[in-house]
Amino acid sequence: MTGRHTPHPAADAAPADAPAGDVPAGAPHTTTTTVQVAGRPVRIRRSGAAEAPPVVLLHGIGRSLEDWAAAHELLARDHRVLSMDLPGFGLTPAGPEKPGLGTFARAVVGVLDALGEERPVHLMGNSLGGAVAMTVAAEHPGRVAGLLLANSAGFGREANVSALPMVWAALSRLPVVGRRFRPLARAAAVRSNQSCFFDPALATPELLRHAALVGSQPDFRATFLGTYRSIGLPVVGVLPGWRRALLERVRASGLPVLVVWGDSDAVLPAHHAEAAAAALPEARLHVFPETGHMPQIERTEELVALAREFVASVEQARSAR
Repeated sequence: MTGRHTPHPAADAAPADAPAGDVPAGAPHTTTTTVQVAGRPVRIRRSGAAEAPPVVLLHGIGRSLEDWAAAHELLARDHRVLSMDLPGFGLTPAGPEKPGLGTFARAVVGVLDALGEERPVHLMGNSLGGAVAMTVAAEHPGRVAGLLLANSAGFGREANVSALPMVWAALSRLPVVGRRFRPLARAAAVRSNQSCFFDPALATPELLRHAALVGSQPDFRATFLGTYRSIGLPVVGVLPGWRRALLERVRASGLPVLVVWGDSDAVLPAHHAEAAAAALPEARLHVFPETGHMPQIERTEELVALAREFVASVEQARSAR
């Protein structure tokens, strides 16, 4: 199928204190670095020509900037692209604030400030990252040019995210008996990652190793659970109050929105896309066939083509004002 891509999410070997320099557009590999936000490091990847339209890529709950790696490289050929770990996820430590949409949105703005990026940016978020992107748009509309929401949280109650990998992983670290739980922890992690894709083979050994590295970070468990508690409850699911309020503010902002979804999403079901169209009637909608929760991995080239056209249309409309 066209547009499919096998992910390559291994963490880069750049030193943590490497300067946030430019990488030539279209470069085959971009290293990661960190910037200081409120005195704490946030891990980022930045590439593309400095004068090109600015794009920011945001990952989902429990994930990292590597989820956007392939799309980042393609977009950087003609855009100024920034990927970042949300604090407490990826390989970025948590900050002093409780995890949640507001905290993550402030981190995004903090990174932009640290990099001196004052232009309105095109925010592209997957899953939780979509809800973070909408929060930035609601709270700092002047910093945002447009929103691309990929299988975004915020449009429905269901969120099929299992805590079993963390449970088994915690038990596997117990003295004496812990080794008995290690196979269960590995199996649960594999299932959790496979559930993100229509094609489970995309949960490659490399992706699984990186997911294990992310999940082993000191702040991961507290950030994951704290984030989930801030937006939903067990059995009840994603709470409606914050969703309605956020969507009203995004709609009122008048910002252009492109919503994309995978029709076989097992995490945030595809009928959420219909809810997105109803909540944001001016938004464009595209549904990918035979695609799961992360179209930026399963449909990289197709999603990037849509993103390019969307950014170009927004930039043209802005220049015509």
